[in-house]
Amino acid sequence: MDEKQPPAGITVADWQATPKSVQQLVVGLLTTVDQLQQAVAQLREQVNKNSQNSSKPPSSDPPSVKRKPPKVKGQRQRGGQPGHQGKGRRLKPPDQVSRFVVSRPISCGACGTLLLGEDPEPSRHQVTELPRIEPEVVEYQVHCLRCQACGEPTRGHWPAEMPTGCLGPRLQAVTGYLSGRFGVSRRDTQELLATLFRVEVGLGTIPAQEQRLSQALAQPVEAAQTFVQQQPAVNVDETGWKEANQSGWLWVGSTPEVAVFLLRPSRGRQELTGLLGADYAGIVGSDRASAYNALPDQQRQLCWSHLRRDFQALVDRGGNSALVGRLLLAQVKLFFPCGIGSAMAP
Repeated sequence: MDEKQPPAGITVADWQATPKSVQQLVVGLLTTVDQLQQAVAQLREQVNKNSQNSSKPPSSDPPSVKRKPPKVKGQRQRGGQPGHQGKGRRLKPPDQVSRFVVSRPISCGACGTLLLGEDPEPSRHQVTELPRIEPEVVEYQVHCLRCQACGEPTRGHWPAEMPTGCLGPRLQAVTGYLSGRFGVSRRDTQELLATLFRVEVGLGTIPAQEQRLSQALAQPVEAAQTFVQQQPAVNVDETGWKEANQSGWLWVGSTPEVAVFLLRPSRGRQELTGLLGADYAGIVGSDRASAYNALPDQQRQLCWSHLRRDFQALVDRGGNSALVGRLLLAQVKLFFPCGIGSAMAP
């Protein structure tokens, strides 16, 4: 604050008549008050942060946070309402039916006369059932025969299409799918294979098959990652991930056609480069994690859910900020009339 200019509420004449030492004291006190007010405002904003105006999870919200009131239940009965057109399971065409069980009446129920002909539109009811699964066990044999002329033995060759392990490719895929996609433990995978498919697999065989499947998928994953790196826009995120009791990070690069997941030891900039490549020039949709700060501003699209919470924080701050926040929230509704979750950013 300039000592030559009088504080608000004090005339220039009164200020000039005030001793220099008093002026310095007043200016110092007013400066301190201004700094304290700013600090209090920052602390108040920090205390008032919740899941609706920041990235904090809803579980951390205090009881004072007002949530949207639950929808009032009407007086309707459960199930379909009068006039509602149901959406039952559609009947499959005859060429997709495994077998038919036909019931034809033989004689008239009234007079007993023999009945002939076909009903052009019989009543139909279809039941879908799983077949009894019997594992197919293929035994490969290589014979060694001795020549009747010279006496030399000759051994046959293993077929080129023979799997090298004890499990076929489909069974390997199911094993990897259970653990990789659904996170089923190895003991539970062993039980599922035995219960559903009647396949007895040793517990130590399962991790070996997982490694074999990972090696087989390495090339397709690399091709998918190359595709993502060539797209004009990619949404990227990362989350904590436990691997063999060690902390890591699961990164995802998502496009409308392909999503690539990579396990990495950190959430740093080098991992982002490993996912998208050092020369990626497209738009990256992300949150505000520090790994994305090295991207040029023209390549960044902040997550709209995060932006909406930031705008709500401006409203909660009050004053002129509240007006700006409300105007920005109005723009969000114009951009996403059906809600942010209905559109893909960027």
